[in-house]
This record gives sequence, structure tokens and C-alpha cells, in this order.
Amino acid sequence: MNSDGLILVVEDSEEDTEAIQRALSRSHPSLHVEFAPRSDAVVPRLLDPAAPTPDLVLLDLNMPGVNGLTLLSDLRAQPACASLTVVVFTSSTSSAEEDACYAAGADSYIYKPVNFELFQTVLRGAVDFWMAQKA
Repeated sequence: MNSDGLILVVEDSEEDTEAIQRALSRSHPSLHVEFAPRSDAVVPRLLDPAAPTPDLVLLDLNMPGVNGLTLLSDLRAQPACASLTVVVFTSSTSSAEEDACYAAGADSYIYKPVNFELFQTVLRGAVDFWMAQKA
């Protein structure tokens, strides 16, 4: 794969998925982005030895079924996933949810702005920062 890396985006909203794809294709055109619309498929995907390991996981909190916080806890309970960089990228501004995410092992907690230009700027900054940590 000739790219800047791989990001796994766990996001059920088609609108947010489209916005993330559009923003990243503009700011990081050679980055490979994989989307997981259901959180219950993420742990098996990450434990699959044939699947590439993402450099970064962007995780939405408000998911149907298994929510993002539960998925984060499940990921951190798996030794193979312990070193993954997980950034919670959510519309929730609740400080209690933010605290719970950090307690569960999130590397960062970022609020999704509604304005697309700001959304793109925030996402680009997060990806640049965390991908530089992997380099």
C-alpha cells in the first residue's frame, strides 16, 4: 500500500462518514480510510491477523448497539489492541463522557464541529498530530 497510513473510522452516521471522507480526501489524499459502521464488527476486524493494523482509530460515541465507550473498553481489554491510538471523535460535549473516555483509555477526545470548514480543520489537526506520533 503506497499511502500515508491507515485510519479506521468507527461511525454509524452516513452524514458524518461522508464529511470525514470528504475532509480527509482533501487534507490527506494518500491516506487510506476504512469505515466501520457497526461497532460490534470492530474487535474481530482488529484481531484478524490478515487485516492491516490501523495507525489511528477514530471512534464515535453515539452508536447503536454497542456504544463507543463500551467498544473503547473492549479494545483496551484486548492485549493486541492495547497500543492502538484511539481518538474519540464525537458530537458529545459532556465532560462526564469525556472523563469516562479518558478513564477507559482514549488517547484523545475531540468534539465534532457542525461547521464543515472547522470540522475539516479540527480533523486535519488531529490526524496530523497522531500520525506524526507514529512516525
